[in-house]
Amino acid sequence: MSETSRYQNAGLVTGAVSFSLVSGALWFQYFGGLPPCEMCHWQRWPHIAAALFGLVGGGLLAAGLLPKGAARPLALLAIAGLGFSGLIGVYHAGIEWGLWEGLTSCAGLGFEPGALAGPDAFRVVRCDVAAWRFLGISLAGYNALISLGVAGLCLALLKRRR
Repeated sequence: MSETSRYQNAGLVTGAVSFSLVSGALWFQYFGGLPPCEMCHWQRWPHIAAALFGLVGGGLLAAGLLPKGAARPLALLAIAGLGFSGLIGVYHAGIEWGLWEGLTSCAGLGFEPGALAGPDAFRVVRCDVAAWRFLGISLAGYNALISLGVAGLCLALLKRRR
């Protein structure tokens, strides 16, 4: 496998993981009734960038619409976006566990899907309270584990020489 193909594949995998994580977050928001806090939104933006760099960039490379030299920077940008979201997830999960204090401004209003229009559609969503946990891990914690794990794995595989 050529170096270009390795970077292109790493970007596609990273972009697909980021796209899946953002899709899952939106599913929890709109179908699970869990409105996001401010820090939840912070975690989404790097995922969106990673999905664009990885999936769109990888698709354009595969179609021959971008030069092969773009594979490396696109993959590294996608991996960086995934990793950055994971780091925000670590920070957010630490706040939820009370390991450190969060921002005082992180207690804004969140939209509650399915609620009636008007003031009842919005409620305060705090960053220091996990809205949902599975096996003791919150959504921010899962974002951190998955994002940093996949980013680290992709970097390790790219660093490995054939």
